[in-house]
Amino acid sequence: MRLLIIEDDPLAGPSLREALMRAGFAVDLAVDGVDGEALGEIEPYDIIVLDLGLPKRPGLDVLRNWRSRNHRVPVIILTARGSWEEKVEGFNAGADDYVAKPFQTEELLARINAVLKRSMGSPTGALTAAGLVLDEAAQKVTLADGQSLSLTGTEFRLLRYFMLHPGQVISKSRLTEHVYDYDSDKDSNVMEVYVNRLRQKIGSHCITTRRGQGYVFGDQ
Repeated sequence: MRLLIIEDDPLAGPSLREALMRAGFAVDLAVDGVDGEALGEIEPYDIIVLDLGLPKRPGLDVLRNWRSRNHRVPVIILTARGSWEEKVEGFNAGADDYVAKPFQTEELLARINAVLKRSMGSPTGALTAAGLVLDEAAQKVTLADGQSLSLTGTEFRLLRYFMLHPGQVISKSRLTEHVYDYDSDKDSNVMEVYVNRLRQKIGSHCITTRRGQGYVFGDQ
């Protein structure tokens, strides 16, 4: 899944980006409200972590601007301001969740995964689809026969995206946009290689190719 952090702290921003990348996200970082707002609208992010105290444009203004243009990307507010009044203001502006600083990365990860699943209509808890169970913390998948397999970073991001969108036709370009960050070389032909590697691990029946359209995840 692809995630945007908008955070101006020169230590906290890069540190959080590294932590979320280790957790299996493709992560971009913006350091002010103007650039963050533009990136959040141009790029197809699955979720955005938004600090409120930003230079150039406050985080709440960024969020309000997105919502006024009917941009419904899930947003988690991240801020040192933790009063209930400010939380209410954030939710009224269109936030999906709120994390006050200081926080544990594990808490933020749990909230990110919960918001993602809610936004895509998936039940909370372990991610299951097509007889597979995905362990998002360990980046492992358990097959229907009980076998547990480790996944590479790209395999994990790819499988998680498939499992959150079962039964949908997903093009190579869409997969590429959600599996890689902004600076990656987005060669959609390489995606075929990763899809084939994933098929070898989880079973070719789980991912069907639709010629000229893309892929469908789930038993056909």
